[in-house]
Amino acid sequence: MKILMINKFLHPNGGSETYVFKLGKHLQTLGHEVQYFGMEHAGRCVGNRVNAYTADMDFHGGSKLAKLTYPIKTIYSSEARRKLRLVLEDFQPDVCHLNNFNYQLTPSILLEIAKWKKAGHPCRVIFTAHDYQLVCPNHMCSNPNTGKNCEKCLGGHFINCAKGRCIHGSLAKSVIGMLEAKLWNGCGVYQNIDTIICCSEFLKTKMDCNPLFAHKTVALHNFVDKAEYQETKKLDYVLYFGRFSREKGIDTLLKAARALPEIPFVFAGTGPLEGELAGVPNIQNVGFQRGQALETLIRQARFSVYPSQWYENCPFSVMESQLYGTPVLGADIGGIPELIAEGKTGELFESGNPGQLKEKIEKMWENRELTEQYTENCANLRFDDVHAYTEKLLKLYRGETLC
Repeated sequence: MKILMINKFLHPNGGSETYVFKLGKHLQTLGHEVQYFGMEHAGRCVGNRVNAYTADMDFHGGSKLAKLTYPIKTIYSSEARRKLRLVLEDFQPDVCHLNNFNYQLTPSILLEIAKWKKAGHPCRVIFTAHDYQLVCPNHMCSNPNTGKNCEKCLGGHFINCAKGRCIHGSLAKSVIGMLEAKLWNGCGVYQNIDTIICCSEFLKTKMDCNPLFAHKTVALHNFVDKAEYQETKKLDYVLYFGRFSREKGIDTLLKAARALPEIPFVFAGTGPLEGELAGVPNIQNVGFQRGQALETLIRQARFSVYPSQWYENCPFSVMESQLYGTPVLGADIGGIPELIAEGKTGELFESGNPGQLKEKIEKMWENRELTEQYTENCANLRFDDVHAYTEKLLKLYRGETLC
């Protein structure tokens, strides 16, 4: 099978790129031919045979002239259509697997794929929704100005993006986001997608608010690298690892930690609220960690806390913690509850409620037998690795339904 992976970034940039690259590599090990289409970049690590890519669009940099053209290019890209046509004609894919494409590649690429199919080239179009982009112009279903979750745009009411200045707090950018969403949802371009993969049941419910998507969506949690369960001596600390920012619930966790001075916390990460950790005597900030150092921190923690306050989809941190044998106390928001077997591999608390978080931390800290049982239960927990995930994905590539 020939598979064209489409993603705006073709260099390591975030979780969606990790997904694209690992998936593509595994498909190749199974004998499938995989090529990639997206933006050119100095760090590009995958590509296509004809070396056709769009110019890099850096919204945080670039020349003044380039910035003047961005408002038009983020809505419709003739360059993306032209370059994609070269790849389609050369590669002749059986499947176009779309990932993040809005604003840089734009949905205009779907018009080119539809035109190519109409010319007699059968090809299935699969889209993995890594966020809420197709139903919320700012991707997050959250207003950055108020810090509160927001569903006003769901159902096609995209004018609310402009009213709330939801994209970077900018009226101009929010108007462009609104226009992009109204144009492409209004013209029905997304009907050219055969299947939409949602990485959580929660995300699926939001995507299904658009009647066009409701019969196309399937929920399929992301894959994680298989981790062997290792009996590890637990040390006396509660772990938070991730970004230090408001949407991640750092404010809530800090309030709970300050109210529990006898319990030691380890924070691993970085972010805009890092300064607020200073001066809290029971918090040790070890900074950004990765690889073996991070794995050791996770394995040795009594339990980890994931206090997010926005609609998380399928956070790797929650899955990784349990796979390493560490229970999770998670916020009951977004797709987080789908990943924690409450009362077996961890517990949940009301997102944004520092009092309840404090009570749950106390409960788990003081009951060592309980957390030890949760740790044992984590040994029997199973999330899809790339092998199991790909088996399901290939069914969707062939137009079959998942059981």
